[in-house]
Amino acid sequence: MHIQGDTFIDEHGRQLLLRGVNLGGSSKVPYRPDGSTYRREGFFDHRNVSFVGRPFPLEEADEHFSRLRRWGFTLLRFLVTWEAIEYAGPGEYDTEYLDYIEEVVRRAGEYGFSVFINPHQDVWSRFTGGDGAPGWTLEAAGLEMTRFTKNGAAVVHSQVGDPLPRMIWATNAAKLACSTMFTLFFGGNDFAPQLQVDGQPIQDYLQNHYIQAVSQVAMRLKDMPHVIGYDTLNEPSAGYIGIQDLDKFPLRVRWGYCPTPYEGMVLGDGNPLQVDTWKIGLTGFVRTGKPLLNQERESAWSDGRGCIWRQHGVWDYNQAGKPVLLQPDYFALQNGQPVNYAQQYLRPFIDKFTYTIRAVHPEAFMFIEGDPHGEMPHWESNQPEGLVNATHWYDDITLVSKRHIPFFTMDVDTEKPILGKKNILKTFTRQVGRIREFSEHKLGGIPSLVGEFGIPYDMHRKKAYQTGDFSAQVRTLDTSYQVMEANLLSTALWNYCADNTNQRGDKWNDEDFSIFSRDQQHDPQDPDSGGRATKAFVRPYPMRIAGRLQKLAFDFRSGKFLFEFQDDPAVTQPTEIFLSDLQYPHGFSFKVSDGELLPCEMPQVWQYIPAERGGLHRIEVIRRPAAG
Repeated sequence: MHIQGDTFIDEHGRQLLLRGVNLGGSSKVPYRPDGSTYRREGFFDHRNVSFVGRPFPLEEADEHFSRLRRWGFTLLRFLVTWEAIEYAGPGEYDTEYLDYIEEVVRRAGEYGFSVFINPHQDVWSRFTGGDGAPGWTLEAAGLEMTRFTKNGAAVVHSQVGDPLPRMIWATNAAKLACSTMFTLFFGGNDFAPQLQVDGQPIQDYLQNHYIQAVSQVAMRLKDMPHVIGYDTLNEPSAGYIGIQDLDKFPLRVRWGYCPTPYEGMVLGDGNPLQVDTWKIGLTGFVRTGKPLLNQERESAWSDGRGCIWRQHGVWDYNQAGKPVLLQPDYFALQNGQPVNYAQQYLRPFIDKFTYTIRAVHPEAFMFIEGDPHGEMPHWESNQPEGLVNATHWYDDITLVSKRHIPFFTMDVDTEKPILGKKNILKTFTRQVGRIREFSEHKLGGIPSLVGEFGIPYDMHRKKAYQTGDFSAQVRTLDTSYQVMEANLLSTALWNYCADNTNQRGDKWNDEDFSIFSRDQQHDPQDPDSGGRATKAFVRPYPMRIAGRLQKLAFDFRSGKFLFEFQDDPAVTQPTEIFLSDLQYPHGFSFKVSDGELLPCEMPQVWQYIPAERGGLHRIEVIRRPAAG
């Protein structure tokens, strides 16, 4: 596989439409001991864990890989975490885990998968309510992770207990612990110059350890031709960088208690404070109260360390002992000039990551992302080659509410309601289209691949698990796929979790996005058993195109599949199309503008042979009804 302009190309010059899946959700947490985030016992014993067995034990590899190939996936966004590689301490790599990853990825190649490695994180670390970074990174910054829940620095599932409010972890991105760590990771040299670790500025300390940890993976995989690249970092947060007013809450999503950055600093220094709480209503986010937090006066900082932002003059106490915000725009200015997180902080990190990883794996693609609701960087000059825009997209209202409302959503840009199925589809299509537009206009015409999209399967209070009726999930996920197909995009669906359960979902913060669950696997002999809403994601699509894709659409209800492409006479190999037995159990009929549609040697793959070269070709497939 290589890149030609904005397109993935195979060795014969055919355009590749990559249909991928993230593997897998539970890779965020340790395998031994079971790191499911609801478990309290041993949670903070972070130097004695193992991720060997994530995404699944080796003895299960054939089962899962064969199922995913049967479902038409050819690409894996393969999750690892910094913690999994380097949990024991700085520079102490888990070679058993690296051996395991090497073997799992090697087997993926035997099944014909292309793989790119995703060093995953959400809101920094398991100990700040997410996943990713080792616990010792928080210790290096002077933070005391065992007290975050009491002082509002983070909502941590194992500490707040059940039930965990849905999607509350997302607002952790604006809380003290996560915001501090990302600010130090990307901008510590500018915003916390006094803070050093082992003689290094903390920004350099954190970035160097992270990049070297990922390099350990690259050293194991560099000679595997099916390993096509590496994500630079999943959903990197800006932390506080760029915030104009620290006394205003910076996120659009508001759920549970939401202190402003300044309030978070005051709380984290051991002060009680009243803080706004929120929930989602029919017209948006609604304020629900203002409770008093941190009544026990617990500090988020290690004993004797104190708040680093107070030490750097962001805020302080007045003579009466009252907290006072001194520099509300501290993170928005440098040397009197406005800062740009994407350009000044994220872009240099991507350059550094790319240079280091390519020293190990020279031909690797770099899959880049920005802040989930922020800007991506761009390069005026010296843009690295082989970049892929891997921005994510979700239907935010379904994500947060865990409800399928076919006639209502909210525009995340305007925060205004959108009514009607057609208007919703139009809005979503426009949102996703911006990914391609940015790749074209700001990144020099590089390829786009939506690195994550998906739906919560536990919507409507897990009703489908009692009834077996996943029709709401099918409709919701189908809408997302329609949007991707309308924009002709390669994708990686979130996610396949081999040990998903109806009770605990993907093992992490009660998220339940897996397209597979043992709890739905009623017939282990049936490879499709365990699949959830398969009608939505096991879709026909052109895998390899002897030209340029022009149009793509699929209606799961009728089974009507349509695609058009502009023929490239220089390509001699046929176009190959995935047509699943699951969608066409009784076969199909087809119409072609010219030429023939013939079965291929590969199961469920058909090839299109045009009668004439150089023109526009159209292929239409229709599901045949059952006999009688």
